Amino acid sequence: MAQRYPRRNGVRHRTAALLSVALLPMAVAACGSDESASARGSTTTPPATTTPTRNAPASAASAPLSAVPTVDPYAGLPLIDHVTWTEAVDGPRLLVFPTSAGRQTTFPGSDERAWQEVIAQSSDADAPGMRDQFICHWDWARLVQPNKPSWNLEPWRPAVGYSATVDARCNPGGPER
Repeated sequence: MAQRYPRRNGVRHRTAALLSVALLPMAVAACGSDESASARGSTTTPPATTTPTRNAPASAASAPLSAVPTVDPYAGLPLIDHVTWTEAVDGPRLLVFPTSAGRQTTFPGSDERAWQEVIAQSSDADAPGMRDQFICHWDWARLVQPNKPSWNLEPWRPAVGYSATVDARCNPGGPER
């Protein structure tokens, strides 16, 4: 299968991690609000946090997101626990619930592996702009709001490319409501 999106190289990934320190004050309000899914009009409630049955080595679990491992400590573990579609005031919303491994991994290419897990759980997620929203959350929400229960992706948002999605704090077309 042809790759639809160019692979990000390690330099760009490390640069993004370094820039996060400079952008952190601006990004505090990024990636939507802290409201619970039920407060936003969700039709379902998120389940309790689950942890993988196999534990990663303690050193990998406590490594900062900016560390780039040479061996994937989470190989074979899911990065996405589940996804749930809800209806919000602006339209449909996909709630993506990462696993502990998905919140911790810094292994190169794990972002694409996680996106493929999202698509496997809901093929409707493969809509214009949704991958950029997901990668934005992967790159930034894990730094800014590491314990946010879900990452919210909306297919009705304009597909503006990754850079413009980041500039819009993962919410192109307006803030999350």
